[in-house]
Amino acid sequence: MDLTIGYAAMLEQFHPTEVIALSEYAESKGFSGVMAADHFQPWVPAQGHSAFVWNVLSALGERTRGDLGPGVTAPTFRWHPAMVAQASATLAAMYPGRHWLGLGSGEALNEHVTAQYWPEAPERINRMFEAIDIIKKLFAASLAGKDTKHSGQFYKHESTRLWTMPEVAPEILVATAGPVTAKRAGKHADGLITVGAPLEKISMLFGKFDDGVRESGRDPQTMPKVLQLHMSWAETDEEALANAMTEWPNGGMKFPKADIRSPFDFEQMAKLVRPEDFEGRLVISSDPDVHRAYIQKFVDLGFDRIYLHNVGRNQREWIDTFSRDVLPKLVR
Repeated sequence: MDLTIGYAAMLEQFHPTEVIALSEYAESKGFSGVMAADHFQPWVPAQGHSAFVWNVLSALGERTRGDLGPGVTAPTFRWHPAMVAQASATLAAMYPGRHWLGLGSGEALNEHVTAQYWPEAPERINRMFEAIDIIKKLFAASLAGKDTKHSGQFYKHESTRLWTMPEVAPEILVATAGPVTAKRAGKHADGLITVGAPLEKISMLFGKFDDGVRESGRDPQTMPKVLQLHMSWAETDEEALANAMTEWPNGGMKFPKADIRSPFDFEQMAKLVRPEDFEGRLVISSDPDVHRAYIQKFVDLGFDRIYLHNVGRNQREWIDTFSRDVLPKLVR
């Protein structure tokens, strides 16, 4: 597979019209494709936004030409899986060959808003895989012109189909940071999404994912592996650090965040974050070559698509700098 470097559009940080303008600008400078997460709230209040991802992706489809991924949405609490399937199928029908569906098990920050019970991680993961089964069945049956129904441990839907479908169903990519989920993703999904982490951890995830793919009778070499990388670049190291501390302190929180419900709780925890907490989690530097070398390590590891997020507000300056000094120097 060819390497593509895309733009990670942060609906948590920017007004949706600004996100669309920045994504369009990034594409004009050599970035290919956009991913945006399905958040109901920002991580911390200072980020200031949280627009509805499906509206923004539809607008991006009109204004850009690259691929479109909600990376990631949880088809499990705020959404019934059938609704996620309909949203995804519609986007894929509107922009053929461009949309992939990124799915995760969810975080309380976004999912608790419907006031449901918030279960432990194993149940959240089981819910996600049942949801994937529903979405896959809906895609396959609808393409065949048939109804399908489901009655499982967590979800039900009565006989129905998706009446608007693309000619080819979207790829389903699963977000994972753990070995058990990675292997299950290999069995049930079409690809893997993860975030920047130590290389040995990602190598382990790749190995588990590939094991699952082989058990499903498929070839791991044909399965996309997608990475989102957070970074902080600015004109000076001091500014880059300040941006990380104020705009993306959640990147320095070295603990599971899936059970925290409020941006204001994250804001209080952010007061404990120190510059050294970003080590190994977020590259902070004014030197584009430091960032290039870091990204290259993940290219060498085998990622096909990498979406870059600069945590500061200095998006256009960062896009200009990276399009000139980083993207052309990455080697597959």
